Amino acid sequence: MEKSLKTLSKQQLLALLEEQSAQATFHKKELQKSQQELELQKENLKQKDKELKQKDKELARADEHLRSYLSKSGVLEEKVAYLESQLEMFRRMQFGQKRERFEDKDQLALPFEVTAQDLEKREEAFTEKITYQRKKKNANHKGRQPLPDHLPVEEVKIYPEGDISQMKCIGQEETDELEYEPARFFIRRYIRYKYAHKSGEGVIIGELPERVIDKGIPGSGLITSIIVDKFFDYLPLYRQLERFKREKVPIAASTMNGWCARGLDRIVPLFEELIADVKSQGYLQVDETTIKVLDETKKGKTHLGYYWVYHSPIDGNVVFDYQPGRGQEAPEAMLDNFKGYLQTDGYVVYDHYAKKEGVTHLGCWAHARRYYEKSLDNDPKRATHALKEIQKLYAIERKIKEANLSPDQIKEVRLKEALPVINEFGKWMTKQLARTLPKSLIGKALAYSVFRWDALCAYLYDGNLLIDNNLIENKIRPVALGRKNYLFAGSHKAAQRAAAIYSFFAICKKHEVNPYEWLKYTLENIMTIKYKDIKNLYPQNYKKLQLSK
Repeated sequence: MEKSLKTLSKQQLLALLEEQSAQATFHKKELQKSQQELELQKENLKQKDKELKQKDKELARADEHLRSYLSKSGVLEEKVAYLESQLEMFRRMQFGQKRERFEDKDQLALPFEVTAQDLEKREEAFTEKITYQRKKKNANHKGRQPLPDHLPVEEVKIYPEGDISQMKCIGQEETDELEYEPARFFIRRYIRYKYAHKSGEGVIIGELPERVIDKGIPGSGLITSIIVDKFFDYLPLYRQLERFKREKVPIAASTMNGWCARGLDRIVPLFEELIADVKSQGYLQVDETTIKVLDETKKGKTHLGYYWVYHSPIDGNVVFDYQPGRGQEAPEAMLDNFKGYLQTDGYVVYDHYAKKEGVTHLGCWAHARRYYEKSLDNDPKRATHALKEIQKLYAIERKIKEANLSPDQIKEVRLKEALPVINEFGKWMTKQLARTLPKSLIGKALAYSVFRWDALCAYLYDGNLLIDNNLIENKIRPVALGRKNYLFAGSHKAAQRAAAIYSFFAICKKHEVNPYEWLKYTLENIMTIKYKDIKNLYPQNYKKLQLSK
């Protein structure tokens, strides 16, 4: 190559250099062109990346909208189902109820039967509870307070069972308890004689009867009197203490509180049996009322708790259940697994349980009537018409009660006489509701009845059902009277403990049973009674047993 270059002339070399320079310039331009194309591709890629990110955002928004739609669709489906049911109800009101609707042959008859398996479980729970109560000892007991020596003593001599003719008495043991009869304190002294075999084989002694508080001072009559005075006659414990002082029987307030609590604890197994029975009847009326409870976390402050009251019209039994609140979870223990007829007022919490499968919701015509009574000054013409129509329904109920009819006969009379009245009343209400201001008193009265129409008509299903909830409101009155006297419960536990005795005292009133006699008998027998006889301790059954003697 070097030789060939040497042979070239200067002009030839210049020409060669120019040619090579031209080629270099061409390649440089190509390179620049390639770089420009590369930059353009980079810009395109950046733009596409932006577009992809934008599409990702749009997809995320679309996904969010889709999720929101799916969540709302469930709510909308529920609303559609609700509106369809409301439409069906309005049609029934406009065109009248059909008799066949209340004559379902597959409908379960009241009262419901309890299965043998459920009874066995309840017996096991009762036996376990009684065994625990019998064995429980008071570990913190600091010793007995000596009883006043000025009180009269009634001796009860107890000899060992069996043949003691070949035995000699070697001593005796004495056990004193402070007993009470209305307006009289006295000491009951149990003297238990001990005997030893002449052969020296051992010693026997008469057995003490079952006592409410083992090794305690008070007898069953005294504990019964304290409880009856407080929860039946609404006499607070501090007033009872004054009565003790007048008789020169010094008892500390804390001691009396303890006696009352221990007495109430004794009837818990019977109360749990009552709860199971009331739930199994298949027809419950429910209402609630307030009770103030001392707040343990804030000295001097009270918490507003609630007694939820469950009444079984089939057998007249009542259950008070204390709950700290009035929310949806409060009646869960009683109503979550309930099947049958549930009769309530218009409180929204009950709607949750009334919509459960196997539950038929019953309204209360007395509550509906009250709304029209409140609207008499607002719209006397329409309110008076509504009250007259409701009065016709109650006139039919009075006629039924006076005739003392069977449930089947009651249903027949209602379908024949009450159903036509209900149909005409329903048609009238639907027309008036469209012509009424919703927030007026008459508008609220009409809305209350119209939107609960199915529940108000449901008492036609069975002759055992009642037209209103008035019976349970009567059961709540003792709590209101108690509030005026002892103002509040000492704790949530005390309020729940009181619920048991409120329940049984309400049953005592229903069946005209002496509460003192019933409670004393129950406290003396509940620890030894067999499960198969436990219901004999219900006030109404106790009364039958006493009358049969």
